[in-house]
Amino acid sequence: MRDGNSETETELQAAERRISKIQPCGAARVANMEQSFLGLLEAIGEDPQREGLVRTPGRAARAFEFLTAGYRQSLDGIINNALFESEASEIILVKDIELYSLCEHHLIPFIGKAHVAYIPDGKVVGLSKTARIVDMFARRLQIQENLTMQIADALMKALHPRGVGVVIEAKHLCMMMRGVEKQNSVMKTSCLLGVFKEDARTRSEFLSLLND
Repeated sequence: MRDGNSETETELQAAERRISKIQPCGAARVANMEQSFLGLLEAIGEDPQREGLVRTPGRAARAFEFLTAGYRQSLDGIINNALFESEASEIILVKDIELYSLCEHHLIPFIGKAHVAYIPDGKVVGLSKTARIVDMFARRLQIQENLTMQIADALMKALHPRGVGVVIEAKHLCMMMRGVEKQNSVMKTSCLLGVFKEDARTRSEFLSLLND
């Protein structure tokens, strides 16, 4: 334990300065999470005042604020009018979009990549927006099945394309670090909408592009 009121006050002042850099509603949220992480450290039998942990609740709270930032984003805000007229009519595919999310069952990460394709119907979206849509939904508490569908549904809503195809492959640390402790298993999920679901030739072309 640390002694002396002055040292404790300095730590509190430092925490207040860190929180003050966040928007007011975010500052209150981070402060609440900081208290929760403090309680968690105490619950597992640690001393939150020892040197290596004294600032951990604040760090963990700010990290969790970042990892769940998708709750405070919207599809309209992500797209931000970055829709452009186009006569393109073939598959547009963005492969290997890195994603990092938290399993809603254990709050343990799952890590992987998303492959997102669509066939435009008069409009295309700015390239970076596809990755930002993936991030928006990944930075929420998730299961991979829902994440895949949410990305596909969002693109359909934003673009009204002829079809959307999303495939995600990921490793889940909740399965690797605990439970059955299987280190090399990879989960793959897909969501096919529009012509990707209805037309076998389009679906086959999409799947072949994933293997190139």
